Formats: sequence, structure tokens, C-alpha cells
Amino acid sequence: MAKGMESCILHPKGCPGTGNEDSVAVEFARGLQDVPVGHKVSFIMQHPCRRHAPKRPWKARMLRKIQICLCFCFVSGILYEISLLSSCVFNYLPMSQHYLTPEQVLNLGKSIIFLETTERLEPPPLVSCSVESAARIYQDRAIILFMKGLTNETALDLNTSYAAFSLLSSMKNVFIFPLQMETVFQETPLLQWYNQVDPEQEKNWVHISSDASRLALIWKYGGIYMDTDVISIRPIPERSFLAAQKSRFSSNGIFGFPAHHKFIWDCMEDFVLRYNGNIWGNQGPFLMTRMLKTLCNLTDFEGTEDHSCQNISFLNPQRFYPIPYPAWSRYYQVWDKSPSFNHSYALHLWNFMNHNRKAVVAGSNTLAEQLYKAYCPTTYEDLIQNAKQRDSTGSEDAV
Repeated sequence: MAKGMESCILHPKGCPGTGNEDSVAVEFARGLQDVPVGHKVSFIMQHPCRRHAPKRPWKARMLRKIQICLCFCFVSGILYEISLLSSCVFNYLPMSQHYLTPEQVLNLGKSIIFLETTERLEPPPLVSCSVESAARIYQDRAIILFMKGLTNETALDLNTSYAAFSLLSSMKNVFIFPLQMETVFQETPLLQWYNQVDPEQEKNWVHISSDASRLALIWKYGGIYMDTDVISIRPIPERSFLAAQKSRFSSNGIFGFPAHHKFIWDCMEDFVLRYNGNIWGNQGPFLMTRMLKTLCNLTDFEGTEDHSCQNISFLNPQRFYPIPYPAWSRYYQVWDKSPSFNHSYALHLWNFMNHNRKAVVAGSNTLAEQLYKAYCPTTYEDLIQNAKQRDSTGSEDAV
């Protein structure tokens, strides 16, 4: 070979499995002897000759194929279940260890949470409308109604006992769970308070226990909390937000935060530190307002602008309270021209103010009836229209 040229020797060890390894190795050594000193040698290491490689036993190959098939089926099953949850193809299932638990659903994140802290088991039409409207607006999220009066045992019979319960249970992304406060308050500042307080001595216990529960649930799992008299009309685009009831004053009827947000933790600590159950709202809207004031310099709203401070959006009253609480009864009146609510994400109907228990009546043409028709049509049809027809039929039969 000429000096400076490369010598190329292929596979110095021959083809394994062919029986010619030794002879090829000898030829390889001889070839090296023929190469002049200082000559550059490149080795091209070829893959062993596959056509001569011994084949695996038939049973081993078949076992391998079965293992691959089983692994594929297992992974496919997991991915299918995840896709069902992520696309919100949910089904409410009676409470049992064989079905989804509250933690499993809440851990999906971004849930919409409602609370019923009385003992009643039949959700009234307004509660049903609130939950249904949220389920329609937030179809990619789990909508969860926690009920204090519900237990694991009673859940099995409620679908046949209560029309509203059956209606809500049939919605694919609605879950109804018992509200177990001691479990909810675990690993929060509220647990010690809960173990010491005497509910029988608290005149506002229904509201106070709700105020505490919503803080703990949003702290642990994140998402949006809504009162059960809030009708959703379009998605809320914010992730960390409080709702202004009026300028410089926050509501706690609607708010949203990611899990483990410091603001919510601070609210829970303040809840315990400044607890006074005799003052209505002290653990609710007044708590939210005083905690927000520690972070932000609150000013009056102008137009429909929102405020923002410390990465928390303080949303304009028009977003949820276009009709303020002194005018709450206007929801149950007939309007010459219905408002558009173009700047609102949801509407708070101020059920706390509804002492005379005004209700939606089929054919009344009130603003509330129009909202039911538009945003919770199943509730309207089943609990308002059909109820009126049943009452009329019952009256005729009595005559």
C-alpha cells in the first residue's frame, strides 16, 4: 500500500456464530503485519451477520409477543381513563370504595365547587340551576356539590327520592359528595378551631362552616368556589381572583385560586386569629376584604375595568354583581327590556336577601325565569314547568 493511504480491515473478529472466528482473526493479524509502520489504519466494525445468528426458541418469541401485547393493553387502558376525565366525560356514581372519591376528582384540578351546609337533601331549583349552568359553561371541568346532609349510605337511594338530585346526578361532569368537615380541615389552620368550636352555640353556623370549608377546599385542591345562588353565563378567564361586591369591598361568594396559594392560607390563619361568630360575614366577605387590603391599595372602580395586585385579579362588580344586593328583587320582576349582561361572567341572585322566598314561576316572564331558560334549561323544564303541570293535574284530580 502507498504511504499515506488508509488500510481498511473489515470486522476483525469475523461473524460470530459462523464458526470462522479463529481463521478470520489469523487473517486479521497477518493483514496488520503487511501494513507499513506509521500507516493509518481504520477499522470498520460491522454488525454481526444476522442471517447466521441463532434464532430464539418459538416459545420464547411467543411469550415476548404476549408480554408486549399485555403492556400495550394496560397503557392504553390508563390513557383511555385519563382521556375520559380530561375531556370531562364524567359520570356521577354512588359513593362506594369501588368508585371515584372526592380526592380523586378534586386532584384533577380546576374544579368548580359548591357547598350545601344545611342538612337538606333536596336541592331547590336555584341550587340546581347554579350547578347545571356551571356544568354547561365549564364542560371540561368537574363540577362538585358537597352536601352536609349526605352520607355514603343515603347516596344510594337519593336518585329515586329527589327530582333535583336525580337531575344533577345525570350530568356527565357533575359529582355529588358528602361534606365531611373534619376531613376537609385536615392539614389546615382550621382543624384546631373546628375541634374547639361548639356549633350549637353559633347562631350563624351554616354560614360560618361554609366560609371555612370553601377556604380549606380551595387551599388544598385549587379551582373556583361559587355560592349556590350563582348562575354562570360565560367562563371566568382568571385563575387567581376575588370578586368585588362594590368598590373596595370583596365578596367571598365567588373566588378562584390555584392549590396552596399563600393568600388562602393567610385567610385561614386570620379566620382563626380573629374569629367572632357573632358578627355575620366576619369570616366571609369582611375577612377577604381585610386580607386583600393588607396586600393592595384598593381604589374605586371606573367603568368595567378590573384591578390587579400581587398577581391577584380583583374583578369589577359588573362581573358578578351587576344588580347590587339592595336591588336583588329585580331578578324576580318583569323587565321591559332584559339586560344583556355583556360584561358579566356569572350572576349572583342574592338568595340570602330573599326572605319572602320569591321563586321562579313558569310563564311569569321575570328576569330570573329568562335566565333559567337560557342557562339551566333542564332545571327549568323538570323543576319549574313540569312541577307546574303536576300541580295543575293534581288540582283537576282533586275537583
